[in-house]
Amino acid sequence: MIDPPSEGAAAPLSRFRRLPILGRIEAKLLIWFLGLSGALLGFVSIAGEVREGDTHAFDDAILRALRQPGDMHDPIGPFWVEASFRDITALGGYTVLSMILAAAVAYLMLNGKRASALLVFGAVVGGTALSNVLKLFFDRQRPDVVGHLVDVHSLSFPSGHAMLSAVTYLTLGALLARTEKRLVMRLYFICVAVALTLLIGASRVYLGVHYPTDVLAGWCAGAAWAFICLLVARWLQHRGTVEPSN
Repeated sequence: MIDPPSEGAAAPLSRFRRLPILGRIEAKLLIWFLGLSGALLGFVSIAGEVREGDTHAFDDAILRALRQPGDMHDPIGPFWVEASFRDITALGGYTVLSMILAAAVAYLMLNGKRASALLVFGAVVGGTALSNVLKLFFDRQRPDVVGHLVDVHSLSFPSGHAMLSAVTYLTLGALLARTEKRLVMRLYFICVAVALTLLIGASRVYLGVHYPTDVLAGWCAGAAWAFICLLVARWLQHRGTVEPSN
């Protein structure tokens, strides 16, 4: 006969069941995205392989596969595919992300959530600083195996577009999800954030300005930073430092 769970053992389970379903959903999805990125090629593993020069064959093969045979400046697919990826890649650039950040911070300020606005601002600015530090540390040059379809002037590893889009869109997606009561809307915000992050990263490889491992590393680092910032936000909310979600 199986003994019933003790009072002490049942208490944590009871507390877990009382947790807001929103908190469980956003945490699970963010952990899943982080875990998936880590399962593919965790940031530390990718960085080690890149520094040793073991990823060139993998990176070059994918970049070449996205070009027409015999012309490394001509991408595969019809003209509108290239035009679409040029537009998509702009969503991860400093200009667009700065506008989105300014709009989000202004919204939170106008809504009386100054601490939340500061937290969002710090998350994105901190992620930007971390991206630049990582680029300088690894000092990897841009791909030269194929032609670049957009102008670039910075270092390659990790992809800033991939990392900063993960930081910005995942953070904002999770915060927006916390304002909704319906499960379908929470999932919608998170899924849109993840889809944008994946599309922006893929556009950098298609346009020939990043190696695939740059983008994978950017996703890993960006998702990890977003996850850390959201954990900090929940901890500060628990302490009453940051305004609770609606």
